Amino acid sequence: MESIAQLSTSDREFASLVSRAAFCNPFSETFSQLHAQIAQCAPDAPFRELRSRSVARISEWLQKRKKAGAEDLRRYGGEERILVATAHLFEVYHRSVDAFDDLILKQIEEADRSSAVRFAPEVLPVLAGSGFTHAEALRYFGIFYQMRRAFFFIHRELLGRSPCMQQLRHHLWNSIFTHDIRWYDRHLWNRMEDFSTLLLGETGTGKGTAAAAIGRSGFIPFDEKRKCFAESFTHSFLSINLSQYPEALIESELFGHKKGAFTGAIEVHEGVFARASQHGSIFLDEIGEVSVPVQIKLLQVLQERTFSPVGSHEKLRFQGRVIAATNKPPSELRGRGSFRDDFFYRLCSDVITVPPLRQRLREEPSELDDLLLHILNRMGSEAASELLPMVREILIESVGKDYAWPGNVREMEQAVRRILLTRKYEGDHKDVAPDLRSRLVAGIESGSLDADALLSGYCRLLYEHHANFEEVARRTNLDRRTVKAYIEKGK
Repeated sequence: MESIAQLSTSDREFASLVSRAAFCNPFSETFSQLHAQIAQCAPDAPFRELRSRSVARISEWLQKRKKAGAEDLRRYGGEERILVATAHLFEVYHRSVDAFDDLILKQIEEADRSSAVRFAPEVLPVLAGSGFTHAEALRYFGIFYQMRRAFFFIHRELLGRSPCMQQLRHHLWNSIFTHDIRWYDRHLWNRMEDFSTLLLGETGTGKGTAAAAIGRSGFIPFDEKRKCFAESFTHSFLSINLSQYPEALIESELFGHKKGAFTGAIEVHEGVFARASQHGSIFLDEIGEVSVPVQIKLLQVLQERTFSPVGSHEKLRFQGRVIAATNKPPSELRGRGSFRDDFFYRLCSDVITVPPLRQRLREEPSELDDLLLHILNRMGSEAASELLPMVREILIESVGKDYAWPGNVREMEQAVRRILLTRKYEGDHKDVAPDLRSRLVAGIESGSLDADALLSGYCRLLYEHHANFEEVARRTNLDRRTVKAYIEKGK
């Protein structure tokens, strides 16, 4: 179709605003502001209202173009085609979010059997009628489902108002869709297996929940013949805690084994890499516990995407994405030689730190109520709101507002259960060494740090987050050797 339509200056400005909102990380500070600008209302309005009014304005804009015979994106060229296409996608996606949410809940109930998508015949023709090719409509339908799953699991399972939790949610979204979803759409939607993620954080902070949010949010294509997505997201995410297995069995659990490969191998066993889906992810928890020989074999999987079962020379292919986690600082593991540098560098396409509970509550004390209510609701309590004041009061009386929570969120879950059973919780009062951030803050507040100690601590803090000397040097405006000396000095 000939590109004859053009956008006026005002139409172009509006479409550009819609484009910024469409590609904005939903966990960023600007997301609600952009929706409020489109909706022409206050940014602190309830988001469902913002979304409803935004969609209504965009629908009105598209209807005006339709009346002028200029709604089909194929009538535009260059950047204007992208702007009109984005407006169509924005409207279709946001009109479909409730249907996608229902599908996600249904899929959780039905587990590994892929659920029927009854609203697909309504959505796909709308995309095709807007000027998208059949292949584009199918791809965007799959990306819509992926985006809604990512938002669903990040928003619902990793709640918290503290700045560190807001940063975590923002980071997790980027780990799934990159920092710019336009690049993801154009180049990476079917290549994310090249990007591994390493999750850091203390025991009980929720690294497994963060891993599941990433792992359940991969791209899954829509199968038109079966009228469902190619597989269930519950099936596409596999998790294995490496600390649960003795050294002799870890390789078998990871890569599988042939019958007779070793004493006790009485039948063929499929390892987690063989069971992994091409659309899925594997979560290797407690990766810091594996031996160097196993690290070498895992490195081969990450680099060559192939592995062999124990006792076999057959090369099998792994097509999924790897997510790993450890509760030990990588610098400590690498420093004592128990974690290979090449293995670390291959794992750390993205490094995400899940904050400890004491940091969350220090930054935002009201997060305590949010967490307690979430725990009570997950326990299936119909009286969660009624129980909350009692649980909070006993908890604060028992351990105080400044309790260190050495077991983090996992400990809090057990504390709630114990309070419901016994009306008391004594806490875990073992000595807990304050984290580096807490020591720095305490030293600054007390005035006990000299400039050398302050810079050393700051460099170490940055290195724990970025795991890269060059990045720390860039952020501190120091040379790499000075940064490394400061980090080594603080150990």
